[in-house]
Amino acid sequence: MKVILLQDVKNIGKRDDIVNISDGYARNFLFPKKLAMEAKPGAMKEVERKRAAEAAREAERRAEAEEKARQLKDKGVTLAVKCGDKGRLYGSVTTAEIAEELEKQYGIKIDKKKIELSEPIKQVGDVTMSVWLYSGITTPMVVHVVPLAK
Repeated sequence: MKVILLQDVKNIGKRDDIVNISDGYARNFLFPKKLAMEAKPGAMKEVERKRAAEAAREAERRAEAEEKARQLKDKGVTLAVKCGDKGRLYGSVTTAEIAEELEKQYGIKIDKKKIELSEPIKQVGDVTMSVWLYSGITTPMVVHVVPLAK
């Protein structure tokens, strides 16, 4: 029997999958628990319409992320911070500060969790970071850490 899963079912499939299972399993387990419904032609068209709409939203999100990556590529962020005489910082530069500066300098809002630093920034100078924008889309950027003018 062909059924459309209404929720994820372990070892069977994910939501909106059309699977072929035994009649007894469907009637005695999946249907009473509202985990699946019979795959009728109208319901199958509805599932295909949902998949097409989700694919369109996915393509839109990916295009938006690629546009952000193109805007940020080969750009740098300049941060003025307090530091000692030899360029050693009082504390370190956080990803939240970098995200805030990105928004100030370029008007692009990036979540602080999407910024990846190879090591904490505790020294004045240039540091390379990568910004994760979407699945498979990252862009490298440079953080220019300069001493705060006294």
